[in-house]
Amino acid sequence: MIESTSQLGANVLADGRTSFCVWAPSHPRVVLRLARPGERHVPMQRDARGYHSVIVDDAPPGTEYYVRLASDVDRPDPASRRQPQGVHGPSCVIEPSFPWTDKSWVNPPLAEHVIYELHVGTFTRGGTFEAAIAQLDDLRALGVTAIELMPVAEFPGSRNWGYDGVCLFAAHHAHGGVAGLKRLVDACHARGLAVILDVVYNHLGPEGNYLAEFGPYFTDAYRTPWGAALNFDGPDSDEVRRFFIENALYWVEQCHVDGLRLDAVHAILDRSPTTFLEQLGQAVHAAGARLGRRILVIAESCDNDPRLIRPTGEGGLGLDAVWNDDFHHAVRTLLTGERDGYYIDYGTTDRLARTLTDGFTYTGQYSTFRRRSHGRAPIELRGDRFVVCCQNHDQIGNRPLGDRLTESAGFEGAKVAAGLTLLGPFVPLLFMGEEFAAPSPFQYFISHTDAKLVEAVRRGRREEFTSFDWPGAVPDPQADETFERCKLDWALRSSGRHGCMLGWYQALLLARKSRAALSALDLTALNTFAHPSQRALGFVRSAGVDAAMILANCEESVTELRVRPVAGAWERVLDSTDRAWGGDGPHCAVELNVAAAPMAVRLPPRSLALYCLRSR
Repeated sequence: MIESTSQLGANVLADGRTSFCVWAPSHPRVVLRLARPGERHVPMQRDARGYHSVIVDDAPPGTEYYVRLASDVDRPDPASRRQPQGVHGPSCVIEPSFPWTDKSWVNPPLAEHVIYELHVGTFTRGGTFEAAIAQLDDLRALGVTAIELMPVAEFPGSRNWGYDGVCLFAAHHAHGGVAGLKRLVDACHARGLAVILDVVYNHLGPEGNYLAEFGPYFTDAYRTPWGAALNFDGPDSDEVRRFFIENALYWVEQCHVDGLRLDAVHAILDRSPTTFLEQLGQAVHAAGARLGRRILVIAESCDNDPRLIRPTGEGGLGLDAVWNDDFHHAVRTLLTGERDGYYIDYGTTDRLARTLTDGFTYTGQYSTFRRRSHGRAPIELRGDRFVVCCQNHDQIGNRPLGDRLTESAGFEGAKVAAGLTLLGPFVPLLFMGEEFAAPSPFQYFISHTDAKLVEAVRRGRREEFTSFDWPGAVPDPQADETFERCKLDWALRSSGRHGCMLGWYQALLLARKSRAALSALDLTALNTFAHPSQRALGFVRSAGVDAAMILANCEESVTELRVRPVAGAWERVLDSTDRAWGGDGPHCAVELNVAAAPMAVRLPPRSLALYCLRSR
């Protein structure tokens, strides 16, 4: 069993002493090198499973140290809580106490959440946890209920997306370290915002990755697209699992995060009867129950596998939700016409309609891109099991120029995408800046110190886009200006079209919150109207006597859509073509009087309208 409290790394005890513990089964002897203040070498005691530990009387917070392996090589502690000089420098003992003020904080159910994904380094000009606090009131006013931080674990250099992390317990020093993270979390809770942390448990970054020197953390049985696979099912895998589960519990217990987003779980290869993901989910949920807190575990996966979110008692892994890329792909291809790479599997309204009713687009059908059948049908059709978006870090940043949807689909098209996302039956996720049509791109950036590695990354980025017919040269990921141009300009959010887009998002989120039909995430209470020859569709959502109809035209010309909702008078509540939202309208009908027979509704180009059934 995994202990409820992390024991790996350096932990200040109640009596003022500090315990140090590292798993290094490959070494018969490990020495703790206390580097500052003073220079001391303290032998550690090894147990039968390869854990080396020692308790030191005088190693208070601020003490810098290394782990010296038997080969007399000094390395950072794999479970270091602080790396003040980066991934190659000494680890540092941290002060465990923090003046938390969030005792009364309650994390809402996932069905009530609107998630806002952000990258700490580019979210503000300051690029720190502390600087992010200044924008939290704006997010709360928008209607956001949770922020999702892209990975913050210590990575090489001062800038990175975070997926190259190597010291997984240490919040990055350039962002403000763990102390800064705790201040941000506490500030979020004070404003009624939850915090979800993106964690990477499928690989480690290439620079500063010393885990293999300590023990069999990796396996040759599998391979990931980003490097060596982690050993979750081979010899000694119990201890590898302990390391990562303690990491998850550290963020939850010590840093008070409200949920974890698990990066690319399809790359976590594990043939165990009880998989690492199942064990991780159980440990995190148990910690939440013990602490009296709701802790969410959300998986990113491209497998369309409902077993991730099925309860463990029914043969599933028991996670709370899964990212649903099908929704993004279906929406983007309708608005942009892109059909390169994996987008070839989308591009028609019946694909989006299927996603809205079935949760996934592909639930066992043949995928042209994969050249095989793909996915499996979910058994329970609950919308809060799926997190969807029309923009996120992957879908923007993994394009050559990192262009946002306002560039590829236009301003009006981006409004349609927002309406489909925020009025749909799933948990919506926004990417920082999309709510005010931020012009800044989100490009891939690094700051590695190894010249050969830098060149390899540059070459890899160029090769990554060979299956896509996208114009433009790939920006240099190592260049300072690539990072700088990605920073948001918050001064724009209230001016011109940026202010119009912000108002549109606020109106959409207010409607979602205030209408029962829009806040109830029941896929069985949803009907769609779509024809594969049109790039327009409609869907009706209902909850009790309340009903809402969303009509969207992704064409660049006027189209007529045949609809057959419940008979009655449907009043227009929102129209994306309205001048208030930067359009030249409104152009959608003020009222639709629907009889028993289907009726044709005229939709302006690139438009979305929300209609609600008038109460009898």
